[in-house]
Amino acid sequence: MELKYDANGLIPAVLQDVQTKEVLMAAYMNAEALRLSLETGHATFWSRSRQELWEKGATSGNFMHIKEILVDCDADCLLVLVQPDGPACHTGNNTCFFRKIEDGKLADYTPIAGSRDILERLTAVTQDRKKNPKEGSYTNYLFDKGADKILKKVGEEAAEVVIAGKNKSKEEIRYETADLMYHLTVMLVDNGMTWDDIYEELEKRR
Repeated sequence: MELKYDANGLIPAVLQDVQTKEVLMAAYMNAEALRLSLETGHATFWSRSRQELWEKGATSGNFMHIKEILVDCDADCLLVLVQPDGPACHTGNNTCFFRKIEDGKLADYTPIAGSRDILERLTAVTQDRKKNPKEGSYTNYLFDKGADKILKKVGEEAAEVVIAGKNKSKEEIRYETADLMYHLTVMLVDNGMTWDDIYEELEKRR
């Protein structure tokens, strides 16, 4: 099936963070923009206002590295899975979709607590800490101390989970399991891995 461009030769492209699954931005591609995106691996679009091609990140440095491009059932919209180098929005927000409609007005949007993509978002933050150390960050403290410290913490937290389970305390289990998942995330990132590697392994075992 061929892609269905509109009368102006454009097709909408929605960018989604490949790890966190957060929708980052929406723009338009023409055939040339799509060709360049595939060729360079950087998301490139057609500006309807300026009537020219533009590569996301060419000015800001916040390139969107393409991992995969999906096509919807009607072949008239693209979903571009990317690894972002920085915020997608020119406002400095990670995503252009940082507002919602509430009571007929625009209001700030906060992700729903307990969202199931939390591990992906935690991984993204952890990767950023390793790439861009932040003073006073506990995560950077662990990275600075190295693998032995990280693995020691994983072992300690695993033991805490065992004790919590033995105590049959839901509050303890919830708290200690969250601690373990955080330290496991640090360990994965330290080894150049993400939770996607674990999901893939679990799928193999299903």
